[in-house]
Amino acid sequence: MEDRKKLKIIIFLFLGLLIVGTLGYMFLLHIPFISALYMTVITISTVGYKEVAMMTESAQVFSIFLIFFGVGTVGYTFTTVLVMFIDGRIQDIWRDRKMEQAIRNLENHYIICGASKSAPAMIKDFRRHKVPFVVIDMNEEHCEAMKEKGILVIQGDGTTEDVLKEAMVEKAKGLLACLPTDMENIMTVLTARDLSKDLYIISTAVHRGAHEKLTKVGADNTISIHQIGGMRMAGMMTRPQIISFLDVITRMGNVALDLEEVHVPKGSAMAGKKLKEIKIPKKTGLIVLAIKDENSEELIFNPSGEHSVQEGDILIVLGKEDQVDVLMHLVKQSI
Repeated sequence: MEDRKKLKIIIFLFLGLLIVGTLGYMFLLHIPFISALYMTVITISTVGYKEVAMMTESAQVFSIFLIFFGVGTVGYTFTTVLVMFIDGRIQDIWRDRKMEQAIRNLENHYIICGASKSAPAMIKDFRRHKVPFVVIDMNEEHCEAMKEKGILVIQGDGTTEDVLKEAMVEKAKGLLACLPTDMENIMTVLTARDLSKDLYIISTAVHRGAHEKLTKVGADNTISIHQIGGMRMAGMMTRPQIISFLDVITRMGNVALDLEEVHVPKGSAMAGKKLKEIKIPKKTGLIVLAIKDENSEELIFNPSGEHSVQEGDILIVLGKEDQVDVLMHLVKQSI
């Protein structure tokens, strides 16, 4: 950000020098714009080409001051730009401009507020599912590291209205508040909810009792990292095989399996057919764990082969990533 400000200042200084010189020569020598610009360029560059008009005394004095200011400004401008280019900072400025444009074009995306210890797992999952998202974090080192990986990031305070607007919160689908303190998360949730009534917000709850406060100010759901961690540690002691299975379906173990949602679109060849007719396990190798009916909030766990799949249903399946891709292709086939 400092490099960009510096670059803007020296460009404005250089352009300002050209404008002052051009207008000065136009007024003092009564010459057209192009001739005045030509006089300005040969004066500040000290190349010594012939003047385009007879120099008056006032024009000579003006030229002296223009040379004094011009040589220093031009030298500083080109030296600074050259150093920034050699150091790769020009490329960084260009990268940041492209990133800002990409953020402005975001729609139906997710916002991660705070690059906390849990944020890398969120980022990895979003990137794996090719979900559009942007990260907001105050730490410059964290932001630079994410930029190097091609992650859209905004360095700023996620609790403030301006930064959330910069992240296009009004067009976002969801927000994850994972800042280090409950107060920061409460401020983020409160500000985001005020800017977008339909935004789905999940927040971490650091201390006991924070859940009620977060839901009161607008969070749709909360996650207690410490509580989940404690339950997991106890489970590893008392129910190790169940925890091992959960590791598999949450991609925390050595076996890479996906627990994935597959939507049945309108016009799909699967619509209206029974599961035993579709033969998902045989064709893909996936296990259908549950089905979410479009017109119901309840999940149908372990559906039988007689269950009919309808348009708008969500199939919750377990299997490998390439198997899920096969089902995604099959479900999109039209009748």
